[in-house]
Amino acid sequence: MAVQDFVPQVLPGWVRGLAAGVPKPPPGEKPMPPAPPGTIFVLADEGGYAVPPRRFELFFGRGTPNVHVPIGIGDSRVSRRQGVLTCQGSEWWMRNEGKLPIQLPGDALLLSGQEMPVPDGYLPLFIGDPASRTHLLEVRVISAKRLDPAVEPDSPTAIPQTDELSEAERLVLTALAKRYLHGQRHAQPATWKEVADTLNRLPSGKKWTEKTVANTVAPVRRRLAITRDDLPEPLGNALNHKLIQVLLRNATLTPSDLEQLGDADD
Repeated sequence: MAVQDFVPQVLPGWVRGLAAGVPKPPPGEKPMPPAPPGTIFVLADEGGYAVPPRRFELFFGRGTPNVHVPIGIGDSRVSRRQGVLTCQGSEWWMRNEGKLPIQLPGDALLLSGQEMPVPDGYLPLFIGDPASRTHLLEVRVISAKRLDPAVEPDSPTAIPQTDELSEAERLVLTALAKRYLHGQRHAQPATWKEVADTLNRLPSGKKWTEKTVANTVAPVRRRLAITRDDLPEPLGNALNHKLIQVLLRNATLTPSDLEQLGDADD
């Protein structure tokens, strides 16, 4: 698809996440036009925006309606104009124009006044105070690289090679990894007791103990061949930390999984 055929546009309400790619519409909803390489998609809780590679400034922050992507509405720590994504031709750059740092993957920070190129693919960003509340900003840039010459612009979006989890495993692992999913810096896994306490606050009525939590996680570690052999002593939370990192990197766990914890996620 030519760049001129894809115009800057508000994302439809059915776009609820970008971790697995730009989603297909549910039945009865109008699909988005195919996006050319270099198109940027940006999404937060209040909605999102997409722009093809062209001269454009895409603003995000809590200052509705003066930004394209509202984020942190009602949170005075987030700046009215927290940042801007700028394209001068084919490459996107991000600049932090707010007071708070923008948290990048791997505990890196984009501080106020700093800017960086936006890589192709998926980039989850967090804005807020990690000690209390953070807000997720999802960014995805459509890559110009073609791994399969048979893939056309309007071909169905491929799903990452995620690991299969049962409902119970996903629930337990979400509670185990909730600090990571909230974007906290230097996050560590929850303890077995903390996971059990979180799950016991759910309305399902199922009783969880430290033992049942540990027994639910153990098979996942075995399937992924995560063992103590290649980890330094003392182990501490290293096994679960490595497990969580694997599940985050291949998008098996994403921030949207936190929804199943509901009010139990305190």
